[in-house]
Amino acid sequence: MTPQSLRKLERELTIYLDGLTEGMGRPERRAAMAQYVTGLLLDGERKSIEPIAARLVDCAGDVQAMRQRLQQCVVVSGWSAPVMFGRIARALDRDLPGVEAFVVDDTGFPKKGTHSVGVARQYSGTLGRQDSCQVATSLHLAGEQGSGCIGMRLYLPESWTTDRARCEKAGVPATIAFAPKWHHALDLLDAALAAGVRRHVVLGDAAYGTTTEFREALTARGLSYMLRVQGSLVAWPPGTTFTTPPPTFGRPPTIERASPGVHPRTLSALAASLSHRRVTWREGSRGTQTSRFAAVRIRTAQGHRQGAGPGPEVWLLSEWPAGEPAPTKCYVSSLPRTTTLRHLVRLGKLRWRIERDYQEMKGELGLDHFEGRTWTGFHHHAALCAAAHAFLALRRALSPPEPDPVDLGSGAPALTAAAPA
Repeated sequence: MTPQSLRKLERELTIYLDGLTEGMGRPERRAAMAQYVTGLLLDGERKSIEPIAARLVDCAGDVQAMRQRLQQCVVVSGWSAPVMFGRIARALDRDLPGVEAFVVDDTGFPKKGTHSVGVARQYSGTLGRQDSCQVATSLHLAGEQGSGCIGMRLYLPESWTTDRARCEKAGVPATIAFAPKWHHALDLLDAALAAGVRRHVVLGDAAYGTTTEFREALTARGLSYMLRVQGSLVAWPPGTTFTTPPPTFGRPPTIERASPGVHPRTLSALAASLSHRRVTWREGSRGTQTSRFAAVRIRTAQGHRQGAGPGPEVWLLSEWPAGEPAPTKCYVSSLPRTTTLRHLVRLGKLRWRIERDYQEMKGELGLDHFEGRTWTGFHHHAALCAAAHAFLALRRALSPPEPDPVDLGSGAPALTAAAPA
């Protein structure tokens, strides 16, 4: 965004940032937080602290003083990134039209050194391979008219959590222990709900959906889900009858069993046996988006070899594009049995919003440009990037269209952040 474009939004941005930073320390700190967000919004190839400082001052002699102010704010200060994310979450949940889903995912940040917190040779879906990188789990609110990041948590591999000296050097709190990414996703969801965000259906890719414990934890929290899963997941064929065996001796059995002779099948095999039909889920700037889908009610069969009973009844949604030899995607969903096929498809495809968020936060706002090495610095930078992105998402959704999509004008309603927790 050019300085001229940003000046037209100065009033709205000031009101928005005043709400986000209220109560987060002395006026000087809050001013530095606002300056950092402004620097992220301004055009520039690099969005690390020193280039941001250079864009914020008119005189080259003032760059170092501004750099020190921003460094203190982002890397050293003790303000709470989770509180900031909570305020962003409330603002988006309240003001972004059509919010209907939580989206969970993780994203990678390539790193060449070994000192940045969490860096390790690990798999990154962003990179599509194992490489030296950081990985963070994030939570987003999404609807057809926009989306935004409302939480981010850096993943620490066991090579980090078992090396306390290394963690201490990077400022990792002593309470942080190893946990899989889906645990982080649950923590972020819990934080959003505690901040007052409404309950929405949870969307995610197969790294989350295939994990039975994650699906069960969502159900325990009263959250429905629409999650990609691996086709190797097994389920009982549709229409399978389950009964509780009669008691023989001792405690009566409580685990349901399938009818004799019925065996679980992989979701890929079940999907291939279904009749798929053409569904259009979105018409917009990307054109008409259409493919072939089928949906059926199933009960999963995880752990059946160890004596586990069937899982709860859920939807299996499969996509089989024309010209493909077999179905290409499978989803499971705990949405009610009255849910229409088109609604299932639309929600399954809504997960693409998170990819757009990552693209914008990295390509335009410098999410992956942070050069600090500490736990606090990483999460402060992520929270301020999310604040900048949420501002843009709200402006796009709430402002009338203009010839220049960035030049949003000053006639739109002012944005306000949620009140402090």
